Amino acid sequence: MIRARPASRAFLLLLTAVALALSAGPSEGQDSFRITYDVDRTSRPGKVQVVGRVANDGVRDVFEVSVTAEALDGRGKVLARGITYVDSKIARGDSRPFVTVVPDVPGVVQFRVEVSSYRSGLGVESP
Repeated sequence: MIRARPASRAFLLLLTAVALALSAGPSEGQDSFRITYDVDRTSRPGKVQVVGRVANDGVRDVFEVSVTAEALDGRGKVLARGITYVDSKIARGDSRPFVTVVPDVPGVVQFRVEVSSYRSGLGVESP
């Protein structure tokens, strides 16, 4: 059996404490976005347009934002998908429009839209 030396244990404890401290700060995720959308099945034959807005409700500006719209069957299985670039920057508290196109396939009963990629900017700083 290999046993860690006391110095190794102290180092591991220090690394764990640092990791916990770094992860305790505010984080951005899907919760920081609000997405509203409508589905237009009539504009383009064979295609469904998902037209909406993505709002940044987080504490940081976000950059290089893209959304993914998924066409789902009754069991939640993804039948088709469309991805679109929204904008290079959405400031905190601001929103941007988007339009994405999804193939119109049989069996679709609902759609799901999520922010699929973004980069988070600097947080709010106190004076």
